[in-house]
Amino acid sequence: MSARRGPAGKASAPAAFAPGAGRARRDASAPAVDPATVREVHRRLARRFGPLDPPRRWDPVEELVLTVLSQNTSDVNSDRAFAALRERFPTWEALASARTDDLADAIRVGGLANVKAPRILAILDEIRGREGSIDLSWMRQAPDDEVEVYLMSLPGVGPKTAAVVLAFSLGRPALPVDTHVHRVVGRLGWIGPGAGAAAAHEMLKRIVPPRLRVPMHVGLIRLGREICKPGRPRCEECPLNDLCPTAPRYLGAGATGTQPSGKRTRRAP
Repeated sequence: MSARRGPAGKASAPAAFAPGAGRARRDASAPAVDPATVREVHRRLARRFGPLDPPRRWDPVEELVLTVLSQNTSDVNSDRAFAALRERFPTWEALASARTDDLADAIRVGGLANVKAPRILAILDEIRGREGSIDLSWMRQAPDDEVEVYLMSLPGVGPKTAAVVLAFSLGRPALPVDTHVHRVVGRLGWIGPGAGAAAAHEMLKRIVPPRLRVPMHVGLIRLGREICKPGRPRCEECPLNDLCPTAPRYLGAGATGTQPSGKRTRRAP
C-alpha cells in the first residue's frame, strides 16, 4: 500500500498505517513502568558506557539503504557493503537503474545480498515513482507522523527502519527496536510477553520520554551486544541487574545485585 501525496506534496496516511492504529488493542498488554525507573536505567547506561551519542547523521535515502544493508550482519560488514555500493554506483539514479545481480555482487560482503539487493531497488523505485527523483529532503521539515507513515508504506520498511531514519537521519525523538533492544526491554519487563516489533515500538513510545529515546536506544544496544546477550546473559556484570525481573533466574538465590548507590546488596531468597 502506498502513501498518497497530499495537496502540498505531503504524504497522507493510508488507513493501515494511520498513527495510533490498533493502539487501544495493544494498550491492554502494555506493562506499567515507573518513569523514575526509566530515568535510572538511562543514568546507569550512561555511567557504564559513557556518552550515549547517536552515530553520524546521514541523508534519509542513505540511512534507508544503510539500514537495509545492516540487517543480520555486523556494523563493520554493513559499512563495507555500503562503501562498495557507493563506489560501484556513485549516484542514486545509477543505483536505481542497476541490475539486481550487479547490486548483489557489489554488496556481497554484507551478507544476504540476494535478499537485500531487490529490497533496496524496490525502495528506490518506489521513491522515484512518487517524488520524480530519489530525494527525501522534504522530510527534514515534515512532522514525525507524516515521515513515519511514508517510510512504512515503502516496500519492506517496518517500524525499526522508520525509527532509524527518524532518529539518526532527521534527529527526531525515536527509539528503534532492533533484536538487541527487543531482547533487553523484554527481560526488563518493559514490553508485554510475545510483543512483536510494531507493538514494542508503540509500548516504548509511551514508556520512554522523547528526550531519552535516542540515547536509550544507543545504551540498550550496547548492553544487548556486550552483556545482555542471547542465551545466557552476563547478569553478574549488568548495571541494571537489581532493576531487572529476569536477572534472578540467572543469578540464583543469594546472588548480589547492583544498587543505584553502586553498593552491593544480597538478594532475598
